[in-house]
Amino acid sequence: MANELRGKRIAFLVALEGAEQVELTEPWKAVEEAGGTPELLSTQEGEVQAFNHLDRADKFPVDRVVSEASPSDYDGLVLPGGVANPDYLRTREEAVRFVRGFFEQGKPVAVICHGPWTLVEADVLRGRRITSWPSLKTDIRNAGGEWVDEEVVVDQGLVSSRKPDDLPAFCAKLVEEFAEGRHEAQARSA
Repeated sequence: MANELRGKRIAFLVALEGAEQVELTEPWKAVEEAGGTPELLSTQEGEVQAFNHLDRADKFPVDRVVSEASPSDYDGLVLPGGVANPDYLRTREEAVRFVRGFFEQGKPVAVICHGPWTLVEADVLRGRRITSWPSLKTDIRNAGGEWVDEEVVVDQGLVSSRKPDDLPAFCAKLVEEFAEGRHEAQARSA
């Protein structure tokens, strides 16, 4: 995986609090090991507070505020989970617009655990096959998606996994999809 993502910038979008730390750090490491450049975006400047389930974990510096970013600046997007993280992001118009832009441009998106709540709000799941933390099943189905219980699911540039235990498969597939680049079918779902 040393050079598959050389020259590619990957956005990681999280709220100021609530992202599951391992769902941020493991994909970040996978992007770096594949030669890509990860960039941490949030709704405000400063630092984001990650969590290990319900306990505070480490803080990470924000590279860019999402309202000042464009999907055109990036080659892919990672949406970590954690219950509070996507629940907050889906209430922020600039975050939802940013996420939707990746689908409109056919760019790959990787999402894990509770992260699909932001995709539900962006209305990009109609006709898409996806997995998540089981409690999102009804939300995904109501948004027109096909929810499945699998370790990792790839649907035309959309990579999804259920939980931290799935991270090895999730990271491998997100690197593969980011390396492949644009997917026309991704744009059709937006």
